[in-house]
Amino acid sequence: MKSPIKQLLLVDDDDAFRMVAERGLSKRGYQVYSCNSSEAAEQWLLSSGVKPDHALLDLKMGGESGLTLIPRLRILHPDCRIVMLTGFASISTAVEAIKLGATHYLPKPASLDDIISAFGKVHGDEQLEVTRQPMSVERLEWEHIQKVLAEHEGNISATARALNMHRRTLQRKLGKRPVRQ
Repeated sequence: MKSPIKQLLLVDDDDAFRMVAERGLSKRGYQVYSCNSSEAAEQWLLSSGVKPDHALLDLKMGGESGLTLIPRLRILHPDCRIVMLTGFASISTAVEAIKLGATHYLPKPASLDDIISAFGKVHGDEQLEVTRQPMSVERLEWEHIQKVLAEHEGNISATARALNMHRRTLQRKLGKRPVRQ
């Protein structure tokens, strides 16, 4: 007897990534439903009647953040395994994603094997190696900006005022890729 096909909701505004991930996950036994925004995903969830077993959400998209979709998914499908995937990883967004109900949080680039493995992780890894290297000043700045940005619900102007920084300077810093640890 064949096992049932796993239903997966993929939400990412990067068309190329979404197409590659959809193809790869389909080959690995997932029925993939993809959307290019949180708003489109919410409409799909309410109208499709499909109950996804898994969801792969991008954090930073053109409209609403992928974080806004986590509570909605939890309400509609409490057993859904949610992985937050982002090219703008920070401690504050990782904590928020997990607090909101994400199963796992992965920084981009992540392989399909990493993503599938993250869906299967139920508990934390107490064997995870703890690094002795402190964060760089640049990384600390990035983390602090992300924390203040989250506190101001993504409002750039309010965040710039709170950081006593010019709005354009903050936009430039946010436009760069996050500093590696």
